[in-house]
Amino acid sequence: MSNDITRAAELLQDHRESIDRLDAILVYTLGERFKHTQAVGALKAEHDLPPSDPAREAQQIERLEDLARRANLDPEFAKKFLNFVIQEVIQHHMKHTE
Repeated sequence: MSNDITRAAELLQDHRESIDRLDAILVYTLGERFKHTQAVGALKAEHDLPPSDPAREAQQIERLEDLARRANLDPEFAKKFLNFVIQEVIQHHMKHTE
């Protein structure tokens, strides 16, 4: 029984290490994404464009839902996640117009 518990603990540790690496990838990827959206916000403000682009947002949501399905991820979760990111980006864009 002890061997089973030891093996389970090893597997758990392996999964947790993978999760930690993936969390780091997500954070750095979001950082890179926001670097680009900050540049977009500055460009929009410079040219007096609105901070929100509903057509682009709809395209991105549709694209992300498709990617989610292909990645075996709940498309509704992906949509909620992207909506959260989009709202944060719009808030950043609006700061450029102040």
